[in-house]
Amino acid sequence: MIPLLLLAAAAPSTPRVSPPSARALITANAAHASVDCADGTTPDALVCEALSAQKSGDNTMAAQDFEKAAEASSDNDSKTARMWAAAGNLWIAAGQPGKAAVDLDKALALPGLQAEQRGEALLDRARAAEAQNDLATARAKLNEAAPSISQDPFYWYFSASLAMREGDRIGARNAIDHALKLAPSDPTILFEAGHVADYTGDDDRARAYWEQASAGDPHGPIGRAAEKAIEMLGVTPTLKTEATPAKPH
Repeated sequence: MIPLLLLAAAAPSTPRVSPPSARALITANAAHASVDCADGTTPDALVCEALSAQKSGDNTMAAQDFEKAAEASSDNDSKTARMWAAAGNLWIAAGQPGKAAVDLDKALALPGLQAEQRGEALLDRARAAEAQNDLATARAKLNEAAPSISQDPFYWYFSASLAMREGDRIGARNAIDHALKLAPSDPTILFEAGHVADYTGDDDRARAYWEQASAGDPHGPIGRAAEKAIEMLGVTPTLKTEATPAKPH
């Protein structure tokens, strides 16, 4: 999971969770990683070390190893762009959007990212821009990614989140509706749908989405955050139906 997206305009009083990271970029490098990571100087060995660090949860080390692998490779090698893109994805996970932006720009400037992989890199570049409060660049990169990944529910999830930061209520509703059509039972999507409903003033729908998110991930971070969001939404107090007996004199 990536660090918290600080979406200030979107229901700031309710808890947020992180969306999933892009799927295609790191996975695309796995097939090129050497089984033996002992020789830490070759690109394949460095990718092997990066994947090992990522698996252990050390996103900073993983990003650095992907950078080293890219630097040790030729720009004409199609794998190099994927290494830079994977490094950028992991810098986002490590809470370093500035470093992510640099690496993702390098990836996008090289040949090697095709179709969905390029779309995922553009989406990550949009995420990095949003984390730096550069909303114009975030929206531009997101629009550029649309032709290749518009069937990815996370594309619409992020679009909804960005729209809330942009103050675009209609855009946020339309985007989250797209996400729900593509992944109607995904707890992460349902949780964000609750934020969109809360942002647009529909408390009943917000509660319903958060209840579904909680039911879909009862013991996980999304479920716990959804429960907290429901608590913070407030509960209508139950009125007593019987009068309190008067004290005897």
